[in-house]
Amino acid sequence: MQEELQAGFPILTFLTFFPLFGAMILWAMKDLDLIKKSALGFVVLEFVVSAWLLMGFVPDTAAMQFSEHYSWIPQLGIGYHMAVDGISILFVGLTAFLSVLLMLYAWDTVKIHPKAFFMSLLALETTIMGIFVSIDLILFFVFWELMLIPSYFMIKLWGLGAQCQYAALKYVLYTLLGSVFMLVGFCLLDLNYYSVKQTYSFDLVELLSVPIPIGQQLLIFWLIFLGFAFKAPVFPFHSWLPDALTQGPIPTSVLLAGIKMGTYGFLRFSFPLLPDASRDQTVVAIVMTLGLIAIVYGAIVAIIQPDFRRLLVFSSISHLGFVVIGLFALNFQGIQGSLLTMINLGFSTAGLFFFAGFVYERLGHTNVHECSGLAKKMPLLATFLLIIGMASIGLPGTNGFVGEFLILLGAFQAYWVYGAIAVTGVIFAAAYFLWFYERAIFGPLKEGLPAVLKDLNTREWGIGVALCVMIFWIGLYPSPFLRMMNGSVQEVVDRLNHGNTTVSTPAPHVLSQVRQD
Repeated sequence: MQEELQAGFPILTFLTFFPLFGAMILWAMKDLDLIKKSALGFVVLEFVVSAWLLMGFVPDTAAMQFSEHYSWIPQLGIGYHMAVDGISILFVGLTAFLSVLLMLYAWDTVKIHPKAFFMSLLALETTIMGIFVSIDLILFFVFWELMLIPSYFMIKLWGLGAQCQYAALKYVLYTLLGSVFMLVGFCLLDLNYYSVKQTYSFDLVELLSVPIPIGQQLLIFWLIFLGFAFKAPVFPFHSWLPDALTQGPIPTSVLLAGIKMGTYGFLRFSFPLLPDASRDQTVVAIVMTLGLIAIVYGAIVAIIQPDFRRLLVFSSISHLGFVVIGLFALNFQGIQGSLLTMINLGFSTAGLFFFAGFVYERLGHTNVHECSGLAKKMPLLATFLLIIGMASIGLPGTNGFVGEFLILLGAFQAYWVYGAIAVTGVIFAAAYFLWFYERAIFGPLKEGLPAVLKDLNTREWGIGVALCVMIFWIGLYPSPFLRMMNGSVQEVVDRLNHGNTTVSTPAPHVLSQVRQD
């Protein structure tokens, strides 16, 4: 992080808390039609402002931009510090984009307590936005924990499965367990800062300016790793995911599978703050082995799943293995590919969950064995599902190909054996999706299917078009997205190469500069 650019208008605060403000406005409303229109208006305005943020972002730089920094609890070194850089900026846009699609999806599908559901969805958007724009570690942790509240109630109250209450509790307990370790790691970073500067700070920019002994780095790395690994989830910390994504409603499945907050945490905090521990050979070997297991295990288990949503759960685990492999290749191509793949999963994996929801709304289930010949009844659904599925398995011309290619390139450059094993995941991915598609979409009509199956309506068609536009945009012209992240990715790589046990890179320079847009 070379410098910090401040905006005249607190746009990040607006993006973070505007959805929560919208939720409070909905609470005072009683007319259902007005509630729906207002909820959609709030997320659309949020998306418009996030688009303005993306257009105003300066690419090819590691600078923190649109910075907002105020004292909060100075005695403990806790501040209200928000900013975005090339690592976080695309996640802000992705969150706003998916929130619009989720509101459209829920428009007619949520029958029970719709006002409470829309309020929960808006509150969840606030917490996710806060995660991606927070630079102070405690501020980040606050949003990280607050996210559990709307997620828990959405899974418990609007879940699609009989065990939704169990799934909600399991998700919360697993995440809280990891968060305890992560908070201890954050506090150790604060204490190390105090030992050097004689003052406390949880600010990422300030923490980067002090050395951390390698032994302490390793301890802090594993503590923070557990917090992010449970949330990601990294194998073998994934056992909450199948329950949460199959028992919960489609919107929580879309957000938990499509927005990779756990692996974002590695790139945002672990690598810059703990570079020596991150490139320790034992650490790299352990984490990359876990990534390889996830790739192969997730793909093989996906092949044998009888339910489409469970197939997508294990597909998500496999894709996350690719992200982990790319990150811990610790080179520019691998990290860049992982960051792009994290964004891509918000269109491909999340898109597949949307269409699983469309099938569920029509059939009352997503059991593959009970489906056959759906293309004859719903050709539009079949077409969109094929396009998004091809992106998920990395077909050239789609967004999935660009990210996976960069990951494998980085993995081969760093550790060719890991790269060679990871390639098998591409083959397995094609196998499980195409086999599912052949059984559920093609073939003769299954006996027992409803006599009338409506194809996609206008609202669902719009969701499919929006997802496909992003899939082909990134797949055919990824340059704007790569330029946004280039500077920050290079800064992380430089930090990894220089290390932190002695501060060989200068402390970030902060400029009190107002952006001119």
